[in-house]
Amino acid sequence: MTSPASPSETRALIIERLVGDSGEAAQVIGVGRGMAERALPLLQKALAAELGAPVTVDLQVVEVGRVPEARPRAGDAFALTIVSSPASADAMTLVMDAHAVAVMVSALFGGDPDQPVAPIERDLSQIEADVATIVFQEVAAALNGSGKRSLELRLPVPKATSGGEARRRVLRDGAAVRIVFGVSTPTDTGTITVMVPQRVLLSTRGATARTEEGEASEFDWRARFSEEVMRSTVRLEATMPLARLTLGDLAAFEPGQVIELEENAQLNARLSARDKTLFVCEFGKLGQNYTVRVSHPHDAGQDFIDGLMPG
Repeated sequence: MTSPASPSETRALIIERLVGDSGEAAQVIGVGRGMAERALPLLQKALAAELGAPVTVDLQVVEVGRVPEARPRAGDAFALTIVSSPASADAMTLVMDAHAVAVMVSALFGGDPDQPVAPIERDLSQIEADVATIVFQEVAAALNGSGKRSLELRLPVPKATSGGEARRRVLRDGAAVRIVFGVSTPTDTGTITVMVPQRVLLSTRGATARTEEGEASEFDWRARFSEEVMRSTVRLEATMPLARLTLGDLAAFEPGQVIELEENAQLNARLSARDKTLFVCEFGKLGQNYTVRVSHPHDAGQDFIDGLMPG
């Protein structure tokens, strides 16, 4: 088993082992389904080229589950392999049931697609296990992805095991996304089950992962949100200071009284928005319109100090 690269990864693995680290189910299923749907046409094309016979591949199930659940639904005879990555020794667990193995072997060796395939009710032979390995390789390659969205699987996949060895293989328990592909001919159908731990899936393709191919990452959404905020409108207000007066002078004001502006009042106009002063401006006139010209940003600290000085 590979060692985590940092203490935080070590803690994540311990927590997962103890309580089953998992993400929000809808998010996990959505990410898993997107990955599977993108891989489906690649897998269909790869298997057609590898087998040289028409085999239909379809996506049957995407759901949350636990890694060990890959085996019980495959019956008594199945093929299994586990693919590692730099982040995890079990980044992907693949299980192919006996029906799928029989379909693949028949297609590879030129069986009649219109005739039922003899079911496999025993441990797989060496040739059948080799065929399963070929199929597992194509499935893993299709799901692996590329660039920053890649699962970084260590390919080629390990040789598939079957029989008692596959049944005894210890699968580390943990929350996972379960993806089931169906492989079929006109007469037979089998399944390939893929289990990807949720911590592996979400670290590379989740909401906080950097993405490509037009998918919005956390940084993209932050940029878009900031852009929308910058487009919002605010009401600007420009004010000019008057002379400093005593409360007695203010109480003596009468209608029609003219108040003299301070000598530098027009050079100290304040531009504000939502009761917050932004700039100190110069009041003026351009043609028939009054204007304010920005002089410098408002310094709240200096303004406070000036307010302490006696008038």
